[in-house]
Amino acid sequence: MSESTTSQSASQTDPESSLSDSGVNQSSMPQHSLLSRLYTGTGAFEVVGRRRFYYILTGTIVLISLLSILVRGFTLGIDFEGGSRIQFPAGAGVETSQVEDVYSQALGMAPVSVQTVGSGSSATVQIRSEALDAAQVVTLQDALYDTFQPKDSDGSVSKNVISVADVSETWGGQITQKALIALLVFLVIVSVYIAVRFERDMAIAAIVALFFDIAVTAGVYSLVGFEVTPATVIGLLTILGFSLYDSVVVFDKVEENTRGILHLTRRTYAEQANLAINQTLMRSINTTLISVLPVLALMVVAVWMLGVGTLKDLALVQLVGIIVGAYSSIFFATPLLVTLKERWGPVAAHTRKVLARRATLAQGGAQKAGTPAAEVAASTADVAVQRRRSAATAPTPGSRPTGKRNKKRH
Repeated sequence: MSESTTSQSASQTDPESSLSDSGVNQSSMPQHSLLSRLYTGTGAFEVVGRRRFYYILTGTIVLISLLSILVRGFTLGIDFEGGSRIQFPAGAGVETSQVEDVYSQALGMAPVSVQTVGSGSSATVQIRSEALDAAQVVTLQDALYDTFQPKDSDGSVSKNVISVADVSETWGGQITQKALIALLVFLVIVSVYIAVRFERDMAIAAIVALFFDIAVTAGVYSLVGFEVTPATVIGLLTILGFSLYDSVVVFDKVEENTRGILHLTRRTYAEQANLAINQTLMRSINTTLISVLPVLALMVVAVWMLGVGTLKDLALVQLVGIIVGAYSSIFFATPLLVTLKERWGPVAAHTRKVLARRATLAQGGAQKAGTPAAEVAASTADVAVQRRRSAATAPTPGSRPTGKRNKKRH
């Protein structure tokens, strides 16, 4: 009886402290598997609380990418550097190594790249090289014709099927310039939309995450040595939409969880943002997997079945960008948003208020834990006596009211 009385009095003095789970033995609670917690969004994966670690990881990735871009540079395609493209039908048994040997013997230098495009009767061999003059073109055509005997659509051997085209580097420059203009317009529109739909800090975090995606994707291309083509530039613009979509989904949940939080003192903005990440984590993983699977299928079809270089370049940059975008939306954009919020403004004051209240409650709990048992028993007995006195003086249910109405008039 005394224990229940003590608990009731404690709950009356501090209603919010009765909802606290600090005194619950977590080991006795039911334990769920990792997949179950991940699916239900209650996994309590600490992302925002460990944002310093993810900042260091993100900064390291960006630093490696920038160093690779500055030191190694990019492997630019013929559309950016200019040169010649030689193409002829691939007959039976024609290997790219054989074509490279014929090219080297005829001109005394190695080609930039040799690849087989297409399959079956439509397969062709494409040679990319430095700009060739008229004499070198004739020499190379004769060497290829004598060695491989290419046939036209009628099945007759012909030298005319060996086509040579000159590509100017100005075309690649024009593509890059237009892509940069499109990127600038895209960033401006996105910034205005997020600032109006959500708030300014979310717009800043989303744009910084987009720059991270661009820098890391470019760094991967530089580090691995993938060839940069106009299809790569186009694919780079497409992945920005995916990264932005994933960030907006998380931000929408953050806004829902933090609505009216400044009037409460139980949770901080960072804790609610971390809850939003956990609640949308499974969705982000599913979206990433669903996006990666068709891209992988496109790469398989492009490389092993059709051999189409443009599709390969487009699929490759999308694959890298989707993975990088999924990382940035979970582990970088939302922690950065929390950092911006807690740097200044009402959220920072609210966080200090919540932490101070928790410290006060913890100190009060420690003092109560150090109170002697005799004092606890005495205080419990006093509370019980006070309750009995109040119960004795209180009217019983159904009794008639007392007062002037029941007094005899003289």
